[in-house]
Amino acid sequence: MTHTIVRRTLLVVSCVVTTLGAQSPAHRAEERAVLAELVNINSSSGTLGVQRIGRAVAARLRTAGFSAADVQLLGPSPTLTAVVARYRGKSTGRKPVLLMAHMDVVTALPSDWTRPPFTFGESDGWYYGRGVEDNKAGLAAIVSTFVRWKRAGWIPDRDLIAVLTADEETDGNSIRWLLKNHRALFDVEYALNTDAGGVSMEGGKAVGVSLQASEKVYADFTLESLNPGGHSSVPRADNAIYELAAGLSKLGGFQFPVRLNEVSTAFFREGAASQTSELGALMRTVAGGQTDSATVAKLGAVNAYFNSVLRTTCVATRLAGGHADNALPQRATALVNCRMLPDDPVDSVMAVLQRVVGAKVKVSRTREVVPSPPSPLRADVVAAMTGISKSLFDGAPVVPEMSTGATDGLFTRNAGIPTYGVSGLAFDQNEPSRAHGRDERIGVKSFHASVAAWEQLVQKLAGPASLVP
Repeated sequence: MTHTIVRRTLLVVSCVVTTLGAQSPAHRAEERAVLAELVNINSSSGTLGVQRIGRAVAARLRTAGFSAADVQLLGPSPTLTAVVARYRGKSTGRKPVLLMAHMDVVTALPSDWTRPPFTFGESDGWYYGRGVEDNKAGLAAIVSTFVRWKRAGWIPDRDLIAVLTADEETDGNSIRWLLKNHRALFDVEYALNTDAGGVSMEGGKAVGVSLQASEKVYADFTLESLNPGGHSSVPRADNAIYELAAGLSKLGGFQFPVRLNEVSTAFFREGAASQTSELGALMRTVAGGQTDSATVAKLGAVNAYFNSVLRTTCVATRLAGGHADNALPQRATALVNCRMLPDDPVDSVMAVLQRVVGAKVKVSRTREVVPSPPSPLRADVVAAMTGISKSLFDGAPVVPEMSTGATDGLFTRNAGIPTYGVSGLAFDQNEPSRAHGRDERIGVKSFHASVAAWEQLVQKLAGPASLVP
C-alpha cells in the first residue's frame, strides 16, 4: 500500500530562527551535507538506490567510530536492504529506545518538475529534492546526530537503536522482515519515528506540536459491476458502467459515523488552546463528546483533515470499464481506498460499503489489512515534547495526533512497541503539502531546527542531557 501522510507545506518560520544560534555553522553545514548526499541518490521504492543509501549511511557511521557489528545492512533482497545501527549507552538496565526513518521515496517524474528531482538544490530559503520532506529530513537528523554524538563521546543512559527501512512508501516489507527475522534487535521500550508528527504553523507562529500516537488503518476495496455486454448499437438499461457509477455516486454522498478515541479526543482538546476562539470552541465541543451533525459539519468545513480524524473515510481513487469502443461494457471496476479508525473491523467496513453501493456492485477486499492499535500517551514522552516546544517552538501545546495515513509505525505497534511520531519540521496548516508531489521542498531554517529538536528530544529521553560541544 502507498503510505501517504497528511502533511502541510513547510515554511521558513520566524519561531525557529532564534533556535539556530545554538547550532554552530559547522553543525549546520554537516547536516546540509548529509541531507544533500541522501537526496542526490535516487532511492525510489523497489530500486537499488535504497541499497546505495544504506551503504552511504553505513559508511558515515563507521567513519564516525561505530563498529561494523553495530552497523548492519539487513534485508531479504538488495532492494529491501535496511540499516540497523546501535549506539551503545551505559549498562543501566534501561531498555533501548528505537529511532525510526525510511530511506525510500515515491518515484518522481522529472518532466513534471521545474528542477531535477534527484539533485539537491537550495533557493530562496528552501531545500529542494525528492524525499527532502518525506523522509530524508528525518533520516538526515538521525544520521547527523549519531555522527555528532559519537565524535563528541556522548554516552547515553541506555542504548539507541536506529532502524532505517527500505520500502515504507509501498508495502512495508522491510520493517516486517526485520521484525520477523531479527526480533531480538527490537527489544526496546518504545520507538520515536521521524516520519510523523510535526509543528503546525499559523501566520508564522507555532500553534501546535503534533505527537503521533495512532494511525488509521489502510484498506483497499475493489468495486465491480459485471454484465454479459453486447453491441453498442443496441443499448440496454443494465449497463455495467452506469451501475458502477450509480453505486459510486451513493458512496460519494455517504459518511461513516463519528467516533472518538483517546488520541483523537486529546487532539481536539489540546489543539483548541491555540486556535481562533470560534474554531477552538468547536474543537472543545467535539472533544467533550458533542458530535451532532451540525457541529461536525462546521468543523469539517474549516479543514477536511478534521473530518478525517473524526471518522473512517472511504474514497474512490481509480476507475476502469469496458473493453471496446463499440461494445457494451462487460466489466467496470473502481478502487476505493479507506482509512479506517483503529478499532473499526475491516469486515464491518466492507459490509457498510456493500450496503451503500447496492446489490448490483460487488465489493471485495484487495489486500491484507493490518490493524493499528493506538500507543498509550506516555507521560515522559509528552513531557519531553513539551520541553522541546518551550525551547524551540514558542511553547505551542503538544497535541496528540492520530495520523490519517500510515507509516512503518503500523508494524512496530503491532509488534507491541509503543511508537510516537515526533518530527520537528514546521508546516503551515493552511497550505497543501508537496510531499509525493512535484518540486518537493522544506524550509532551510525549519530543517535545521528540526534536527535541533530531534537532538534535544532524544537526549532528554535517553539521558544524560549534557553533551560535549
